[in-house]
Amino acid sequence: MDPKTLNRIETLLQSSPIMVFMKGTKLMPQCGFSNNVVQILNALGMNFETFDVLTDMEIREGIKEFSNWPTIPQVYVKGEFIGGSDILIEMYNSGELQEKLEVSLAS
Repeated sequence: MDPKTLNRIETLLQSSPIMVFMKGTKLMPQCGFSNNVVQILNALGMNFETFDVLTDMEIREGIKEFSNWPTIPQVYVKGEFIGGSDILIEMYNSGELQEKLEVSLAS
């Protein structure tokens, strides 16, 4: 990945404690998987920001390389990659997600 794209990703990650790279926005998700993530974070009452990868091919491809994860959406908490839609659903259903978010955001 070129340094400019890496710098942009790192800047985005620093811009919000919870950052979601997704298709669409939190107000208008453009795929079911992205919508799942938005619904989960909203259900937990979390404040989060999103980046629409459909608007920027460099970020769309770069974030996959950055996380070594092949799919979108991708959720980060304080710069740490948490997972995509399936992982968030599992963590939400087990109660692990709310606990992780509360601990991460408190520190």
